[in-house]
Amino acid sequence: MSNKNNTDKLTLSALILMIFTSVYGFNNIPRAFYLMGYSAIPWYIFSAIFFFIPYAFMMAEFGAAFRKETGGIYTWMDKSIGPKYAFVGTFMWYSSYLIWMVNVSSSIWVPLSNLIFGKDITSSWSLFGLNAPRTLGILGIIFVILITYISSKGLKGIAKVASIGGIFVTSANLVLLIGGLIVLFTNNFKLAQPITASAFMVSPNPFYQTPLGILGFLVFALFAYGGLEVVGGLVDSTENPKVTFPKGIKIAAIVIAIGYSLAILFVGFFINWTEVLTGSEVNMANVSYIVIKNLGIEIGKALNLSQSTIDLLGSLFARYIGLSMFLALLGAFFTLAYSPLKQLIEGTPSGIWPKSWNEKDENNMHKNAMWVQCIIVVAIILISSFGGKSASVFLNYLVLMGNVAMTIPYMFLSYAFISFKKKKEIQKPFEIYKSTKLATVAAIIVTLTVGFANVFTILQPALETKDYISTIFQIAGPIIFGVIAILLYSSYEKKISN
Repeated sequence: MSNKNNTDKLTLSALILMIFTSVYGFNNIPRAFYLMGYSAIPWYIFSAIFFFIPYAFMMAEFGAAFRKETGGIYTWMDKSIGPKYAFVGTFMWYSSYLIWMVNVSSSIWVPLSNLIFGKDITSSWSLFGLNAPRTLGILGIIFVILITYISSKGLKGIAKVASIGGIFVTSANLVLLIGGLIVLFTNNFKLAQPITASAFMVSPNPFYQTPLGILGFLVFALFAYGGLEVVGGLVDSTENPKVTFPKGIKIAAIVIAIGYSLAILFVGFFINWTEVLTGSEVNMANVSYIVIKNLGIEIGKALNLSQSTIDLLGSLFARYIGLSMFLALLGAFFTLAYSPLKQLIEGTPSGIWPKSWNEKDENNMHKNAMWVQCIIVVAIILISSFGGKSASVFLNYLVLMGNVAMTIPYMFLSYAFISFKKKKEIQKPFEIYKSTKLATVAAIIVTLTVGFANVFTILQPALETKDYISTIFQIAGPIIFGVIAILLYSSYEKKISN
């Protein structure tokens, strides 16, 4: 960054909080318990050992080695393997986050509704006589424009909002852990969901007792750890990046890996799966609010409060988690609205993009490119919200296309790590994988693990419900984004040769 903005560089705590908002999803905890009970924990540990922790250490080594570069994951893959490989992986990754922004711009209002009304009533919202989907579309458009405007003012503003999101994600976990302990102690260490040997092996949910269901959950657990590479583009914006960046990733990775498993265990202190989570009204969208509301109720019962106070406490807890989820998504949106774009523009050859996209303003931001991104996201929201039923189906297919495209770049990065370690000319000031052999084994394990998860994700709709259209669109996503990337890069190569 320029000297003018040197004071705006990310500290260790700000970096860790940005990693939390990008990776750690509090919703994954109640959802994991809802799907698998205590038996979710071994799969989260498995996913951390075979994917997240070795992958995080790779990102830390990449970041330390290329700490002076501005292009993030593109630069890492370019210097390790080559520019075309790097461009395809980065473009595919960026495209999936563009779809993510469209999707979240509408879904972020659900936790806000829970905060204000104590439940999700977004399906009844109406502005200017418009129906709910169009109302959420209008709100989403305003939201995207507002975030683009604030983000374009500089990294400091992004870091502040992301840090607030990270703080609330952390506080939500503290509420769950401390509240769980209060219930446990006041109930004389009697757990709501008893722990038995089979509890860690067999899900109480009958849909997740079959091999297909268990494999489906493994994929869920693996992707709960995704998103770490997003902060790769912020290495050059970090204070003393040689030390701070790898340290931040190491601390965040270990805390996130332990935090997920510990939090799932603590849910069983105050939730009995059969009594609370078997109702027809419980689903993946609202289970977080039901679990945390129940925590408030159980704390009230444990403290022998009156029924009216117990109900009030449950309502306050549900509203609090609504606030936490809203701020966590808000923080993630601020980070993801700029970091992927920064890596795409700064890392890739400038000749690929219009000249105005490469220009930086007085705040050291790619303001023009950010507004182009905003226009694209707003256009997709308008089409999907106001285009009728077929447009809504179009958005669903777009989301399916982005599902696999978002995670295939993990494989691009882990595979590139093998070449990175073999290249002696690349200075590596921070190394966890001391030998090339160990690095190769770790990279192969991560690549195969993510590869298996993607193959199963693609096949699951066809295998479970004969939904071949979803399978086709999940295959189509990476292919279409990859082909667009190859065409863009080939056009650039022709431009250079001429």
